[in-house]
Amino acid sequence: MTATLRTASTSRALDLGPAVELVSKEEGHRQPLAPEFVSAEDFSPLEVAYDFGRIRREDIEAGPKNIWRYKKLLPVPSNVEEIPNTEPGCTRLVRADRLAKALGLKRLWVKDDTGNPTHSFKDRVVAVALAAAREFGFDTLACPSTGNLANAVAAAAARAGWRSVVLIPSSLERAKVLTTAVYDGNLIAVDGNYDDVNRLATQLAAEHDTWAFVNVNVRPYYSEGSKTLAFEVAEQLGWRLPEQIVVPIASGSQLTKVDKGFRELGSLGLVEESPYKVFGAQATGCSPVSAAFRNGYDVVQPVKPDTIARSLAIGNPADGPYVLDTVHRTGGAIEDVSDEEIVEGIRLLARTEGIFTETAGGVTVATTKKLIETGKLDPEAETVLLITGDGLKTLDAVEGRIGPKATVPPNADAVRQALES
Repeated sequence: MTATLRTASTSRALDLGPAVELVSKEEGHRQPLAPEFVSAEDFSPLEVAYDFGRIRREDIEAGPKNIWRYKKLLPVPSNVEEIPNTEPGCTRLVRADRLAKALGLKRLWVKDDTGNPTHSFKDRVVAVALAAAREFGFDTLACPSTGNLANAVAAAAARAGWRSVVLIPSSLERAKVLTTAVYDGNLIAVDGNYDDVNRLATQLAAEHDTWAFVNVNVRPYYSEGSKTLAFEVAEQLGWRLPEQIVVPIASGSQLTKVDKGFRELGSLGLVEESPYKVFGAQATGCSPVSAAFRNGYDVVQPVKPDTIARSLAIGNPADGPYVLDTVHRTGGAIEDVSDEEIVEGIRLLARTEGIFTETAGGVTVATTKKLIETGKLDPEAETVLLITGDGLKTLDAVEGRIGPKATVPPNADAVRQALES
């Protein structure tokens, strides 16, 4: 189904695949597809509604080895795979038996999204946002970012031949600054935290009508990219849903969209509709959603972030209330962990499964440990952990804590002595 895009100079068919309209999350008000993110009726976030038609497993399995195998479930053009893009997705699902043993879990899988083009799950959401932005007639890809999104936007714009404008907090990890700047877009450091940067981006989006801020004015389309994590997990498990999944929380969008993806697969008959629980993970230094869950609130009180997990350091998470709804509905829970626990989570995953994750992944692993210890997560149930970014981006988190076991002269005896000591 197509809609019509009308601007001052053109009127043409809008191809966003199965997407048919936008709907407000609070009261279900519907409106045409457009680059808008808040309902004028009830002031709640907008999300994409679809008319999927019939979709078969075999059609998906015959698709490309990237997220476009799921294009009939996404708000993207029917020919999306033919247009230059970073082709993210189809990352590995690792059976993590050694980590499972260390944590006391029976069956554990790690969804390792470090294998994406810029080494985080953000390549997924940016690819979908860019595809939609192209249909809406934008010419510049932009974002406020805590780091991973900056990498993904700069790379995607370079691949597409677009201009990019990326805003970051000036305190961002050096590795993430360099791995954004290398794409030679417009990288602007802002004195302030992410929430300050996000407010600035919202202002700029209103002033520049050809700039697609992926997590602002095209946010409804961008956020749908996180569903592909759910689609891949289910397909890689043999077209079934896990019993439990642990998801890191920044804005909260990823957690809610993973849940949406699972529900869509069930409603379409692509998997058996079976119960599952969604768990959320935060850093104690930025844990407004965890605090709300613990205190039984249905609103989230903003906080000032103070944590090494900068990719999760969003003090006023836009989807916080919807995370609470999802976790309560599925019977899950939300916990938070200290910076020390985060580092130990990074090291535990590395030494048991050979996967080096950034601080957000350390949050996920450490939170899973805490959820088990507090009896909130069932150790007998099949569990999936989302590892969303590469440890090479946050080397400062482990710097000074790890290094050579010894420094020795170049002879075998010295090596033997070091190994025995």
